[in-house]
Amino acid sequence: MELSDEGQSQMFSRPELDRDVMTHWERLLSGEDCSSDALRRLIDDSWRRCLNAHVDPGKDQAPPPLSENSLYSLHQKHGDLLTASTPVMAMARDFLAETGTIMVLTDHSGTILSLEGDAATRDEGEGMNMMPGASWSETACGTNAIGTAIAVRHPVQIHSAEHYCAGIKRWTCSSTVILDPYDSSVLGAIDVSGLQQTYNRHSLALVVATASKIEGRLAKHEMGIRFRLLERCMHRLTHSTSDGVIVFDRRGNPVKANERADQALNELAEGRIGSRKLDIASITLGHATDDGLPAGLQGWISPEWLEPVLDNGQRIGTLLTIPIFRTRPVSVPAVICDNGNAAPEPGPEPSRLDCVVGRDPTLVQAVERARQLARSNVPVLLLGETGVGKEVFAQGIHDCGSARAAPFVVVNCGGLSRELLATELFGYAEGSFTGARRGGMTGKIEAANGGTLFLDELGEMPIDMQPHLLRVLEEGEIYRLGENTPRKVKFRLIAATNRDLRKEVTEGRFRMDLYYRVAVTSIRIPPLRERLGDIAELSRALLTKIARHHGVPPPALSAAEIGELASYSWPGNVRELRNVLESMLLTGERPRSLMMSEAPRSIRLPEASLRDDHSILPGECRDSRRLDEAEREAILSAIDDSHGNMALAARSLGIAKSTLYLKLKKFGLDPLVERAREGHARGH
Repeated sequence: MELSDEGQSQMFSRPELDRDVMTHWERLLSGEDCSSDALRRLIDDSWRRCLNAHVDPGKDQAPPPLSENSLYSLHQKHGDLLTASTPVMAMARDFLAETGTIMVLTDHSGTILSLEGDAATRDEGEGMNMMPGASWSETACGTNAIGTAIAVRHPVQIHSAEHYCAGIKRWTCSSTVILDPYDSSVLGAIDVSGLQQTYNRHSLALVVATASKIEGRLAKHEMGIRFRLLERCMHRLTHSTSDGVIVFDRRGNPVKANERADQALNELAEGRIGSRKLDIASITLGHATDDGLPAGLQGWISPEWLEPVLDNGQRIGTLLTIPIFRTRPVSVPAVICDNGNAAPEPGPEPSRLDCVVGRDPTLVQAVERARQLARSNVPVLLLGETGVGKEVFAQGIHDCGSARAAPFVVVNCGGLSRELLATELFGYAEGSFTGARRGGMTGKIEAANGGTLFLDELGEMPIDMQPHLLRVLEEGEIYRLGENTPRKVKFRLIAATNRDLRKEVTEGRFRMDLYYRVAVTSIRIPPLRERLGDIAELSRALLTKIARHHGVPPPALSAAEIGELASYSWPGNVRELRNVLESMLLTGERPRSLMMSEAPRSIRLPEASLRDDHSILPGECRDSRRLDEAEREAILSAIDDSHGNMALAARSLGIAKSTLYLKLKKFGLDPLVERAREGHARGH
């Protein structure tokens, strides 16, 4: 469509009017209220914005550019824009060199991301900081094509005297904005600049055509991401599930939902939110932050309902699973503990999740989440202290899944040396090293093919072994040590750790790409000290099982004894409670009515009473100090013998590793802990 004469006069500069424009600029700065037909309304408005913003009209350059690290972060942030723009700008490179101009790409704020074009003009531009990392917004450099185009959101040509700052008036430039094809927000600007003698009306057409090509490439890229997102989530949308599922794109906007999503939202509206109705189209999550949670998450959305959708290690969307709460048949519980199940109600064989004892809301929520996640093959990260029952949860998720009869393979990444862990995980070929078994050995990853691989204490895995595990997870194939031919494997991954993996990533002890691959979803299992209200039920269930194992009648626990057990913090969690109860059971006198006199002294004497000088006789104090000293020496010796490997030291002492750290803290040996960790990391 042809532009009117008035439209063309507003869009294009008129170099023949430079003298009049300069006169108007001088009058404006002197405070005179005047008008001129030579000055376009676009320029007059921009000058007045600069005047109100107190931009220095004597400027001859942009502010200093960003540091190298900050520029790198900016490039990472605008990676899609740079990827779409690079080939388009490269096509114009030769043409720009012939015209003595350069092409500039900026972000939405006017900060330069990249430049192409004539080398001599680039050198000239560096004198006024026209380089990557420098800001060319109106507030930074006054009226200029980049900043003004971003301010008005349409093509702009600024020539010579039309610039607001005196030191930039010898330049001519044409620019337009690059719009997001999804929501039409400004992503950046494309600009062609040169010294004033290079003025050409066609420069504006060039930037408009270039911006259009970039927007087309961005739209194609966004569409590809959408297709991959739906492909990754289609099985969750079509798979038979009783929960509501909504897929959101990487910006946090809803893309697709299953047929139960409306029902789940209606339940939420009635239960959590009152009578206000929720509409799928109106729900937004916002962009995901570094810790995986979207910014500004709406209050009714529980974080554990969210799962990141990854493609080649990059987040392309988010899956929201809204549970539809149902009444679940109550079964006879067993125990979160090593080995053994309680007798369930008649019917199909229960999973370990049916055998979890406790009514604490946090524990019940963890079990319910485990049931939900068991329906898919998404990786699960179990978070909890030593002894809380992570393996029970892992086995329960496996039992509830579709491949219950398939292998369930466990590997403890913290209990083996680096070399043993490598052979344990990957296996080896015959003759791959001295002493290798004839015929080679199948690794645990390969043994888990078709089933579930449970990697316990994943945070203990040596960092140089982590890329090999990541490759298995990404490619679905494994190489035995000493082999060059890959073997295809397909398994469900469940990992567990008692470490803060985000902190481990920050401190360089765990790979970020592996963290995001294994922590697609997570379940926190609460420690026993956070659910002491479950002690009575849990203790009775444990004693019943222990008594059955030893072939004796189950004992009784009095209210006073339950109170004593509930007053202890249980650093070893359910595992420690089981061991204590078994010890009490086996050493108590007949009839088997348990007496707290048979319990360990650490339980019978809470820490507060140990600090009370009047509650213990002098001889007992001396004995206590003597025992403490002996224990301290035993710990130091074990750490020394294991060369700082805390897992081996704990095993040699016959205690959990978490208990060892608590004892080190008790004896004021925290620096030793850090040195041991550092030495352990270096040793691997």
